[in-house]
Amino acid sequence: MRYGSIYLIVKDFDASVSFYEKVLDRKVSAANGKRFAMFRYEGLNLCLMNGYYDSENSSQVVTKGDYCEIYDNQSEIANSINTRKVFINLGVEDLKAEYNRIKALGIAAQMTEIRFIHVFSPYWYFTFMDPDGNPIEITGSYTEEL
Repeated sequence: MRYGSIYLIVKDFDASVSFYEKVLDRKVSAANGKRFAMFRYEGLNLCLMNGYYDSENSSQVVTKGDYCEIYDNQSEIANSINTRKVFINLGVEDLKAEYNRIKALGIAAQMTEIRFIHVFSPYWYFTFMDPDGNPIEITGSYTEEL
């Protein structure tokens, strides 16, 4: 088995692409029109799936096999409540600089301050939401300000 990617089913494809281009500080690596976008990021493929594309462009979609509502109804998935059970965690060298960069972009909803936790091992982090309410946690080196 090999790792493929993690992809998020999104409501507003263009807004999500723009958001992740800014957060990851890179352009989309590969795309299938306005249906799917991939960011290759240091061994991780983080992808965005337009939750409405297939239903709005049904003439382009060819399927085989039985329809499975819980997996195949992407419009319903895009509209469902985000329970935040999956966090996207990214690491940086300088947490304070990254915090300032993300804050200056003005794109991070519900952004926390830089915080600390120690359970088995210590680390510093901050968290914010993407346009669909997916939490993103940034971790990295940080020197506590006195």
